[in-house]
Amino acid sequence: MSESTVVGMEIAFNVSYLLVIWVLVVAMLRRQPHVAADIKPLTSLFIGAFALLALGDTGHVGFRVWAYALGSLNSTITMLGREVGLVGLGALATAYTVTIFYMLLLLIWQKRYGKAYGWLGILLWAAGIFRLVIMLFPGNEWNSVVPPQGWSLVRNIPLMIQGFGVAYLILRDALAAKDRPFVWVGIMILVSFGFYLPVILFVRQMPMIGMLMIPKTLAYVAIAFIAYFSLFRVAKKGEPLLRTG
Repeated sequence: MSESTVVGMEIAFNVSYLLVIWVLVVAMLRRQPHVAADIKPLTSLFIGAFALLALGDTGHVGFRVWAYALGSLNSTITMLGREVGLVGLGALATAYTVTIFYMLLLLIWQKRYGKAYGWLGILLWAAGIFRLVIMLFPGNEWNSVVPPQGWSLVRNIPLMIQGFGVAYLILRDALAAKDRPFVWVGIMILVSFGFYLPVILFVRQMPMIGMLMIPKTLAYVAIAFIAYFSLFRVAKKGEPLLRTG
C-alpha cells in the first residue's frame, strides 16, 4: 500500500470520525431535556465526557489533517511567538482530555451503581491526577511527531491503570446487575486498550502499527452509541429504550 493511499485513508477516517462523534454529542444535548429525571445526572456526565473527548480529538486528529494539508506531519504554526508542531499540540490536547474522560467514566460508574470508591477508586483518581501532572514535564517533547519511548510509557502507564480499572469496576457491577448496556461499555473500554497497547510499545519500530488507532477509536464511538441508545433515546413516558435486567 502506497504512502499516499495510507495518508488518504487516515484523512478520510479522521474527518468521518470527528463528524460522527460531534453529531452524537449534539444528539445527546438535544435529547437531554427529554430523559427521565432520575438519570439526568448520569446523562449529563456522558455529555461532558464525550464533548471533552470530541474536543480533544478535534485537536488530535484534526491537527493531523491540517498538518497533512500543509505538506507534512512536521508542519508547525506560530503560537505566542514560538513555533509549535501541529501534531504535538494535538497530541497534548487529547492526552489531557482523555485523562479527564476516564475520570468522568469513574464518576459515571459511581453514579450508576452507587458504590463507594474504595481503594481501587482512590487509586484510579490518583493515577489520573499523576498523569495530568507528569504531562507537564518537558521530557514529553510534545513538539515531536513521535514522542520519546521512555516518557510515552511513563505517561501512559497511569492511563492504562485508569482504563483497565474503570473497565473492571463497570464490568463487575454491570454483570452483577445484568446491566447489558454497561457490560458492553466495559467490553469496549477493554477493546480500545487492547488496540492501543501495541501502538504504545511498538509504533517506533513499526510505524504501520499506528493503524491500530482506527479500531481503538471506533471502540470509543461504540461507547457513545451505546450510551445514546440506552440512555438518551426515550420511549413512552420517558423510559430508556434499553433497560437493565
